[in-house]
Amino acid sequence: MTPISPARADEILDALRRGTVPESALEAFAVGLEPYRDTLLGELKQAATGRGRFKAVRGDYGTGKTFFARWFQGLARAEGFATAEVQISEAETPLHRLETVYRRLVEHLMTEGGPRGAMRSIIDGWFYALEEEVLAREVDCSEAQLLQATEALMVERLRPIERQAPAFGACLRTYRRSVAAGDEALASGLIAWMSGQPNVAASVKRAAGIKGDIDHFGALGFLQGLLLILRDSGFSGLVLVLDEVETLQRVRGDIREKSFNALRQLMDEIDAGRFPGLYLMITGTPAFFDGPQGVQRLPPLAQRLHVDFGADQRFDNPRAVQIRLQPFDMARLVEVGRNVRSVFLQRGRATDRLQLLADDALLAELAAAVTGKLGGKVGVAPRIFLKKLVAEVLDRIDQFPDFDPRRDYQLMVQASELSLDERRALSPDDIQLDL
Repeated sequence: MTPISPARADEILDALRRGTVPESALEAFAVGLEPYRDTLLGELKQAATGRGRFKAVRGDYGTGKTFFARWFQGLARAEGFATAEVQISEAETPLHRLETVYRRLVEHLMTEGGPRGAMRSIIDGWFYALEEEVLAREVDCSEAQLLQATEALMVERLRPIERQAPAFGACLRTYRRSVAAGDEALASGLIAWMSGQPNVAASVKRAAGIKGDIDHFGALGFLQGLLLILRDSGFSGLVLVLDEVETLQRVRGDIREKSFNALRQLMDEIDAGRFPGLYLMITGTPAFFDGPQGVQRLPPLAQRLHVDFGADQRFDNPRAVQIRLQPFDMARLVEVGRNVRSVFLQRGRATDRLQLLADDALLAELAAAVTGKLGGKVGVAPRIFLKKLVAEVLDRIDQFPDFDPRRDYQLMVQASELSLDERRALSPDDIQLDL
């Protein structure tokens, strides 16, 4: 059990009460992920040397693909990487529109101990590092000389990027000057434009000598620029997770083909060394990887992702380009319940009463009851089980001295509590929900 602070424990528990996957500290209650740890850490070390890496994660609904991806991001941030998770969707983030993927990446950019949206702090940290390098060379220089020398060093560093994306350097130069001049409106507008945000004022673009918005090809150049800034600032690289790529199976045919081509392009350019320090991970269902509406529609992509999985999952190779997650069983469900109980106790209000009333036997009874309501399908149960455990059992034991879950609690699962994916994974004839 990984020790965590009471504040971090509260963050985890709040997410579980909402029925969502926490964004950080998943080490505290992760189950069954140890077989992947050493391999993934080794691949992160390779990415930190300037290599690009790619990994596909497959699993049916309920195997914890999103959980796995966020657990991996936590490992990466602890190793000095910045991370970003992008949910692929037809309406908001279509994969074939890489400029939109880039915008979502920047919106969700995180560093160790920092909030989402870390783009500006990363850029400011980069300029600070450049200033420190200048001052190490020239101890005595005026503010104007420091600004000029820092800009010259910036131009030198960005030269490889500006051949592909000249607007990247123009925007950064103007941003640096606007910060020095105290023009916060211009500085914020330039960060918004560099982040791929639409509707940036024309006056902001004129100030930097740029036009329009970042397009599909510009997004790739700006991603290169971001990777350079991260490395220059002391970060190991960037982990980018494209989650729920299986949604591509449900989009219009021409959009699907463009999306698969965009994914193939990213993989090829990572292999070619265009994105040093980038670790790209995608998650999807078996149908996405093997089905007729998935990557099989683009043979070059299917070939890159193909892995022959044997019948015995014990011998799966975690170094392969594609790995598969094990489905939950009752033992793992109870184990994760024990871990969440330990998280609850780390809030600093641990009581013998809570451990007595929410013992392992009760966790097993609750897990069996939730699974029974869901037609015996353990894979669909984890989210509902953890939500019920925290919000309806542990919270009540903690708050009400006379509450006894065996006497005062009756499990109910409403149809409205299930997500669309959970409903798709269930057979209407098997489930017994309270309507």
